[in-house]
Amino acid sequence: MRINIKVLSGVLLSLVLPLTVFFAATNDSRPAPSEQLGHVDFPNSCKAEAQPALLKGVALLHSFQYMASESAFKAATDLDGNCAIAHWGAAMALYHQLWDFPGRRTLKEGLENVEEAQKLSAPTPREQGYIAAAAAFYRDDANLSHVQRTTAYSQALAQLHSGAPGDVEASAFYALSLVALADEDVDDTANRKKAIAILEPLFQQHPDNPGVAHYLIHATDKPQFASEGLAAARAYAKIAPDSSHALHMPSHIFTRLGLWQESIASNIAATAAAAHSSEMHQSESHYQTHAMDFLDYAYLQSGQEAKARALSAEEMNVPGSGEREKADHRAVVDARNALELHRWKEAADLTVPERRNSQDATYWARAIGAARSGDVASAKTDVEKLTEVVAHREGESKTTGYDVSAEKATDLREAEAWLAYAQGDSPKAIELLRAAADREDGKGVDSVTMPAREMLGDLLMELKKPSDAMQAYKTVLLEAPNRLDALLGAAQASLAAGDTHSARDYYSQLLKVADPAADRPELKEARTYLGAGLRVR
Repeated sequence: MRINIKVLSGVLLSLVLPLTVFFAATNDSRPAPSEQLGHVDFPNSCKAEAQPALLKGVALLHSFQYMASESAFKAATDLDGNCAIAHWGAAMALYHQLWDFPGRRTLKEGLENVEEAQKLSAPTPREQGYIAAAAAFYRDDANLSHVQRTTAYSQALAQLHSGAPGDVEASAFYALSLVALADEDVDDTANRKKAIAILEPLFQQHPDNPGVAHYLIHATDKPQFASEGLAAARAYAKIAPDSSHALHMPSHIFTRLGLWQESIASNIAATAAAAHSSEMHQSESHYQTHAMDFLDYAYLQSGQEAKARALSAEEMNVPGSGEREKADHRAVVDARNALELHRWKEAADLTVPERRNSQDATYWARAIGAARSGDVASAKTDVEKLTEVVAHREGESKTTGYDVSAEKATDLREAEAWLAYAQGDSPKAIELLRAAADREDGKGVDSVTMPAREMLGDLLMELKKPSDAMQAYKTVLLEAPNRLDALLGAAQASLAAGDTHSARDYYSQLLKVADPAADRPELKEARTYLGAGLRVR
């Protein structure tokens, strides 16, 4: 990692120090191998000997490598007992923005770090501003909601950003806080636009800053913004190649844009790096399983069934993951694979994980699989089980401080819709799937799931309404370009409606996005149709 550092020690000293090694977060001083984590510029008042660990902590924080970041900041406090900003860093490494919210015990630990930072009385207004923002978030008030803490943090960073607009790291952290508010459903579109407006010019000016590129990807991780994040996506892994999360994150944009080969390459690299990091006890297993989740989806969309199946088995070999945790992750992959591949009987027979918190994907797939197999009794039972699991999920969300919509959950609506169809109530099925699709349109479709509007298209095809189905598939492809099943559905709907020109276009696109070694049987349909057309000519 090569970083320019401006060090303040009593009086302001201006140093530009290229770092090719960082010291390991241990008590000895032997140099660790060079790490490439990006370029950060973080002026502070700590001693020069603490700078490598401190700057490493900031770079790791930008790439959400939280465990390693916390270790680096703690190493900085060992090297300089008066380094207040290192305690700020340790506190911020406990706040996993965009992933999960700190529980009570973690909030207490974070507050202790903040209080230690405050006690050391950082001498510069800049450092005081960072610590004040952390203090706003970790405020000792059990009644504060997630949104209130996130808002207070963001407002404090807004002051720091406006007071020092040239502070790249402060601007990046402020933009991330806006994305965090968007994720909490606080002015989602407006806050993303504000974040993008901050990050895009910063990315042009500081193309090797890991936080700027990373947060721009997150800010644009919605269908309507994804194209704006493509440059950052293609740069981030090169900026911080020693971060497994940096290797994975570009695939968020690649997935949104249907760039399956780039997503596959990104997540193969991330999976290997995360596995190595877990084996070295430098990070948790979820870095690997998250990358595998995106890899499975990309394999499916590029027509590679065998590789998706093999990935399911690999879930049981993730280092650092417990046996039940492995089974839970495999259950999610198996549920996705069965539905994406339209293996309805397989979906209906999926094994339900032991832990209730991990059962929703399985009961969702089982209910839809049973309904589409014509097994009404089993579908009804699984819908009832899914209803219980969703109620439990939403209850837990409320108790941990998350807001829960009064609207019925999308997965439950989808399962109920296919049950209604199996029971012969097609109007109810259409109504439920339209409601689920409209909700997804408002909130944004999750990037690695089957869209509800695609299910609506499938239902309309079952009901012999190809023109209506065509409109549903077209809408899906606007938000999720190059989805295999949406392209296939659009081709089949076009044929059923007598539009052979559009059918040819969709089948051609289907083969274009498929991997050369793709083995999904649906691709034979496209090849057969296009081959027949060529023979007619």
